[in-house]
Amino acid sequence: MKGNMVQGNPLKLILSFSLPLLLGNLFQQTYNMVDAAIVGQTLGANSLAAVGSTSSVQFLVLGFCMGTCIGFGVPVAQRFGAEDYEGLRKYVFQGAVLSAIIAVVLAVSTVALCGWILDILQVPQEIYGQAYAYQVVIFAGIPCTILYNYLSSILRAIGDSKTPFLFLATSAVLNIFLDLFCIIVLKWGVMGAAIATIVAQGISGLLCLALIVKKFHILHPHKEDCHMEKAISKDLMIMGMPMGLQFSITAIGSMVMQSANNGLGTVYVSGFTAGMKIKQFMMCPFDAIATAVSTFASQNYGAGRMDRVKKGVKQGTAVGVGYGIFAGAILILFGRTLSMLFVSADSAAVLDASALYLRRMGMFWWSLGFLNVLRTAVQGLGYAPRAVFAGVVEMVCRCAVALFLVPVFKFDAITFCDQVAWIGACLYIIPVCIYTIKHLEQEMKANAALNSLK
Repeated sequence: MKGNMVQGNPLKLILSFSLPLLLGNLFQQTYNMVDAAIVGQTLGANSLAAVGSTSSVQFLVLGFCMGTCIGFGVPVAQRFGAEDYEGLRKYVFQGAVLSAIIAVVLAVSTVALCGWILDILQVPQEIYGQAYAYQVVIFAGIPCTILYNYLSSILRAIGDSKTPFLFLATSAVLNIFLDLFCIIVLKWGVMGAAIATIVAQGISGLLCLALIVKKFHILHPHKEDCHMEKAISKDLMIMGMPMGLQFSITAIGSMVMQSANNGLGTVYVSGFTAGMKIKQFMMCPFDAIATAVSTFASQNYGAGRMDRVKKGVKQGTAVGVGYGIFAGAILILFGRTLSMLFVSADSAAVLDASALYLRRMGMFWWSLGFLNVLRTAVQGLGYAPRAVFAGVVEMVCRCAVALFLVPVFKFDAITFCDQVAWIGACLYIIPVCIYTIKHLEQEMKANAALNSLK
């Protein structure tokens, strides 16, 4: 069956699955980069700082949404690998219901708390109004974010990473035109950039829905599947919530780091914002490879093929680390040049700050190959809580640097915050992943021995 990853060369399957994901992630980051580029070049450095001053809290909330949706796709992938299509449909229906509830609750609560969030982040007064307008729109659009991420997660669970990319690419192009229209023509400022992003994301979600309705009948719940079952809902929440919390826990550390950086002044806020946009863009291959490995591990675990799980995880990790070495060199050598996409050449102090941040990150970029791939592999095997603790380690490391070192070493400490978090999390997740795979392998061998005696 198309999309099945339990047969064939693991590396080839992972790479072919990763390519559409990579392109989709690049287009998704294009949303944010186009927003930042247009805002920075047309509205100025303060407006760019307003967009970037809340990026960590966006990652906290939207990361929770994306992580939860990814988690909801894991049991679907496992049942697809096991060819349990009745169970698959039940999980799809109940995952949709839970996603809708989460979307409404988060949208209402975050919009209501937006002012309080900006105060916690110590957003400078001169950019407070613009930051508030941008953030309210992004939070109000959470249902659009969840719509796309849940449906694309379900499609990827059954091995289709191509069509979500195509729809995201379409909406990314639309986003560029909406950005220009809302900011330049309608004069809506940073709020216009947020509106363009949300509308584009909503359209990509609706396109995924139309595709599922028309083509993927395997995902259509039957009448008897359309009711809530406690065991299935519990299973979904056990997988989805920890994965969502992993993103959010990691983001808490980023919020503490950003709050510390915001206190250093607008120059460093702008430099950090430009660096963050480039960082997020350069992380896209890691995310694509990691998602492919997670889907591969889920399907093969469901099919009882732990030999393939081990091989796929090893090869996926090697690809991730190889990319990390290459991309790190790019950040070290061309960080300042890349920063000029968002900052005009006459803002020398901002460019210097961004280039320093990127150069120091580049030295440790390879570590993300281990961290992202192994963490999602553990998630795909059904042990989301173990993966979550890697996020806890990241949070603790970032908070420690931000709270104790930034007051002394200022922006120099900010430029090493991420690296300390990545290395700390790697020291945890590498042995955990090895143990998890060995444990499951031994468990399957024991079950097979028992069955042979019956």
